[in-house]
Amino acid sequence: MCGIAGFVATGSRFDPRAVVHRMVTALRHRGPDDEGAYLDAQAALGACRLSIIDLNGGRQPIGNETGTIHAVLNGEIYNFRALRSRLQRRGHRFATQSDTEVLVHAYEQDGEEFVADLDGMFALALWDGPQRKLLLARDRMGEKPLYYYDGPGVFVFGSELRALLEHPDVPRALDLRSLSRYLLFDAVPAPHSILDGIAKLAPAHTLVVSPGAKPHVTPYWTLSFAPDDSLSEAQWCDRLIGRLEGSVRSRLVSDVPVGVFVSGGIDSGAVAAFAARHANPSPLRTFAIGFDAPSYDERGFARIVADRFGTEHCEIVFGATDALSLMERVGGLLDEPLVDASFLPKYALARAARGSVKVALSGDGGDEIFCGYPTFVADAPARWLRAALPPSVRCLVTRLVDGLPASSKYGSVDFLLKQFMRALPYPSEVRTQLLLGGITATEQAGLLSASVRQALTSFDPYAELSTALEPRPVQDEVESLIYHHARFYLADQTLVAMDRASMAAGLEVRAPFLDPALVELAATVPSRLKLHGWRTKHILKRALTEILPPTVVWRRKQGLGVPLAAWLRGPLRDVMESQLARLSRRGLVDAAAVARLASAHVGGRRDHRKILWSLLMLDAWLDHYLPRDRWT
Repeated sequence: MCGIAGFVATGSRFDPRAVVHRMVTALRHRGPDDEGAYLDAQAALGACRLSIIDLNGGRQPIGNETGTIHAVLNGEIYNFRALRSRLQRRGHRFATQSDTEVLVHAYEQDGEEFVADLDGMFALALWDGPQRKLLLARDRMGEKPLYYYDGPGVFVFGSELRALLEHPDVPRALDLRSLSRYLLFDAVPAPHSILDGIAKLAPAHTLVVSPGAKPHVTPYWTLSFAPDDSLSEAQWCDRLIGRLEGSVRSRLVSDVPVGVFVSGGIDSGAVAAFAARHANPSPLRTFAIGFDAPSYDERGFARIVADRFGTEHCEIVFGATDALSLMERVGGLLDEPLVDASFLPKYALARAARGSVKVALSGDGGDEIFCGYPTFVADAPARWLRAALPPSVRCLVTRLVDGLPASSKYGSVDFLLKQFMRALPYPSEVRTQLLLGGITATEQAGLLSASVRQALTSFDPYAELSTALEPRPVQDEVESLIYHHARFYLADQTLVAMDRASMAAGLEVRAPFLDPALVELAATVPSRLKLHGWRTKHILKRALTEILPPTVVWRRKQGLGVPLAAWLRGPLRDVMESQLARLSRRGLVDAAAVARLASAHVGGRRDHRKILWSLLMLDAWLDHYLPRDRWT
């Protein structure tokens, strides 16, 4: 695991070695063990390394035998040994045991198409000296990030925004359209970034650029569905368990200690089960986090999993005081605004785990590819109600639901009903996105300042949402929901939160459910076996019945929720009011509207935790990256 950065340029008015050093230094939290760089007349590649494979010999950048091709890698290539053997049979000579060296020889052998053979989580950069060509690539599901800036005479890339901003030619200006995207998606979706002129390389894409030319971006994979009705449930269970166990086993390969994050749910429980079976050394280490608020605390279920598989278990409690201590730092830790409040406890958990392991496995991805979220269940009744109820009746029901008392418990009925009715009037893509998070166009208009509304008059983030989903290769509504969740929620929020939280602590996190072969296998499972009536993840639960305790398999779905509603009314109230006042002074939001939101929440009249937290994270990011900017 590493942070990578670099650039290609047609000319230079600065010391390129000093610049690439500054860029890499900005990423040292991602790779505190080592640092290296390669430079020639037109290109610079740099990396800071978290040593996981070939601790002594895997220093980056790594070149081929002749020193004409060099590569840097952030992530892991799990099938690197099989690729290495194949390349050796074709005459390639290796100087190290690292997975990064496989990249340069695979490129020599197969050209740009070599990326399609990689099984891993990765963001990579490869410089072909003789061809004067830079190749960037990102893994299929978006586990590892990669940003770039294409400017006059220069192309700059890096694992995080902070690295690009160390380059003297990269501008630093807020993109107001991405502010609107952030408020809709709870994150800034790829290929956009929060800064004007800087983009993200989307998952499953490559980018090729030469000095002075425009970059060429190409997809090399897409999530496609091809349901197979020829197998019985029992046969599907056997296939899924075999593939998941193989994925976990491949992700245990490491020259440093490996542990598992356990939440008490079936995804992380399954990962722990197979990891415990193949762990070396044994026992496996597991890590869990909980809260003082009982409805949010899953530690009891995590202990059941740990006891079942005899792991060496560690757990921590994250409270409002811990959140308060991170509020001044969170803007820099995130690198880009992100509403996901689980980032803070994930960061605390990663720091705790880093004391005894350098790699951890997670259950990320299981809910998206096997239909685990309540949003999957909500779609069918939403479609029916939209067709059956006249708009006037829907408005009446919405008013009645809005009048329900607000509860701060996890997944309270009033909160879920209010979210459901709020999203009901919208078409399916927008409705799904609103159920996942974000605010409506009307809510945005009432929240943003007059000058920002004016600047965004012709911009419609909903149109971008529909356009991004148009080419999805789906057969039915359930597959459409899976594609939506994977494209936006998983890639742009869940994986971003885990990457930033873990890498800020110098910990590598691997997600076995995102194994390409498992994802492609899941895409052939008929939808009725994933969402079976009101039962989410039906086939996965059936498959794990004999492996996990019944109390874990059949419990209600619970994500890593944070008791924000109560915290913002109590321990975090002062910092919330201070930050909201500071944000209002910047001129991006309407001060009176923000004050009304805060007052209604603090007074217990409404639950505005999501929008208030989104504003707090925006302010924290602005204070770190654009502290003196104002918009009037």
